[in-house]
Amino acid sequence: MIRFHDLTLEQFIQWCQERGEKSFRAEQVWEWVYQKGVSDWALMTNLSKEFRSLLEQSFQLKSLRLDSQEISKDQQTVKFLWKLEDGKFVESVLILAPGRKTVCVSSQVGCPARCAFCASGKEGLMRNLTAVEIFEQVYQIQIEIQEKVSHIVFMGMGEPLENYDEVVKALKMLCDENRLHFSERKITVSTVGVVEGIHKLAQESFKVNLALSLHAPNQHVRKKIIPYARKYDLSLVLEAMRQYAATTKRDITYEYTLLAGINDHAEHAMELAKLVQGDPCTVNLIPYNPVDGINLERPEREQIEEFREILEAKGIVTTWRYTKGKDIAAACGQLALKKKSESDLHVLPML
Repeated sequence: MIRFHDLTLEQFIQWCQERGEKSFRAEQVWEWVYQKGVSDWALMTNLSKEFRSLLEQSFQLKSLRLDSQEISKDQQTVKFLWKLEDGKFVESVLILAPGRKTVCVSSQVGCPARCAFCASGKEGLMRNLTAVEIFEQVYQIQIEIQEKVSHIVFMGMGEPLENYDEVVKALKMLCDENRLHFSERKITVSTVGVVEGIHKLAQESFKVNLALSLHAPNQHVRKKIIPYARKYDLSLVLEAMRQYAATTKRDITYEYTLLAGINDHAEHAMELAKLVQGDPCTVNLIPYNPVDGINLERPEREQIEEFREILEAKGIVTTWRYTKGKDIAAACGQLALKKKSESDLHVLPML
């Protein structure tokens, strides 16, 4: 059976014409699927029963099955657990804020980076997600909430640039004017610093935002936090990020998870300011979110405030990410391969 989302509109029109259907029938189907968000052939009532039957026999509209939803107490975050066709699981998160609905998508089952503070890499990498499996995380969430998502961040499970081809294909699908038609400026890809991938992404026809999981002001500390950093020297990673900014004319983001006693001292802030000074960037400070089985701690609020003040005094633009979804293990670094029981399945309220 063909995955429907694998086809472009032109390919689907050709498929229909080969079976004696007019091209406008293909456009009607396309509208049902992508504009109206209908994922049941039987509901496409302006199509003949024979054509709907043929579509049902020929195409698969969903490759992800929603296993469970968890909603945070403040109803600002919803975590979705998807069951894949091979029985594996992956998570994505909907984050709500005034005027924004952001979906945090996963690009791999597990993660090869194994960052010290992150649950996603505890079991290593199991496999890459396909472009359709990535795309459907956004597509199905939009159907669930019956509203259009405003922003997409590739900050869920996995290292996106180690699944380069499928991630790029998914990005093109998301931005396709005949599908969900997302603005490139409202999509951010995060990486631990896969240098070759950063250079390749800069040469693509679309220009999404790029964020680097930096998490340390020097290579020595960074290798302790991100074992993957041993593969790429920090100087080469930063050079690639700066070239990306110059090529795409987009500011870049440096993600910095603050870990008590490890990278949160005043001298670390001074060193970080010197490292990124002059870059067209924002430093996003992320207080560590606890993960079961990981012996790390979040700094005290005063320590975080001091760290931020040092950066801002040096002219570095900073943001301090407000933690959402911590109570349902949906905050940064908390996504894991975790099967839920049927009793955990919640009905998502209208948002």
